[in-house]
Amino acid sequence: MISEAAEKLHTFIRKHPRLMVLTGAGMSTDSGIPAYRDANGQWQQKQPVQHQAFMTQLSVRQRYWGRSLPGWPVMRDAKPNPAHYALVDLEHKGHINLLVTQNVDRLHQHAGSQQVTDLHGRSDQVICMSCDYRVDRNNVQTRSAELNPDFASIQAEAAPDGDANIEMDFSTFKVPDCPKCGGILKPDVVFFGDNVPKERVHHSLDTLKSSDGLLVIGSSLMVYSGFRFCRYAADWKLPITTLTLGVTRADPISQLQIKAPIKETLDLVIKNL
Repeated sequence: MISEAAEKLHTFIRKHPRLMVLTGAGMSTDSGIPAYRDANGQWQQKQPVQHQAFMTQLSVRQRYWGRSLPGWPVMRDAKPNPAHYALVDLEHKGHINLLVTQNVDRLHQHAGSQQVTDLHGRSDQVICMSCDYRVDRNNVQTRSAELNPDFASIQAEAAPDGDANIEMDFSTFKVPDCPKCGGILKPDVVFFGDNVPKERVHHSLDTLKSSDGLLVIGSSLMVYSGFRFCRYAADWKLPITTLTLGVTRADPISQLQIKAPIKETLDLVIKNL
């Protein structure tokens, strides 16, 4: 089964050697980072924080940073898995024009990929929404623990993107604000309900247009920010291949859907290229 999947992907890459690759949460599950959706594209976790709610409601920020205390270390300490290194090899072989990732874990960069666009930003940096202050997230994590010693020892199961599965009263949680201007601190990621910066989208689309095809790995494409690239690829008559165990929103318009384990399939492809 895996060998057949690898052969199909190998053939696709040989026929379309200069690809734009789009990756989603399925790339990082083997690194211990949970995904939001199941194989059918349905939510398997509670829906993530909404941008507008985070910006306007103190209680949402209290809950977010409170759950981050046990949740963020799981994401911070995650290591690239063989699938990430396989894409590094593909890049070195000249088969990846650009790697666009919906993930915010920076594992592609940690593995050694050079041409990467973090479509939804990066979770290891925190920015002030009122001024130009930027800081490493570990700094904010330490401040949160110091401000909230009663919450610092909480243990909980990891959830996607540095969150944790825990429900409790966070109404007394002291949220760390910007030390420069007192503004709202937020991870440098695009929360649900917010827009991806236009320059990232335009750069990715320009690269896609000059590529031989689009390869989607580990994404259900249920979020439009990623699915849009499939729409454009279809409009531009570029072939689309998806590699994921589940369904994707692009199944009706992709030329090849490979339903197989990502890590094992990519490993075989790299050995044969």
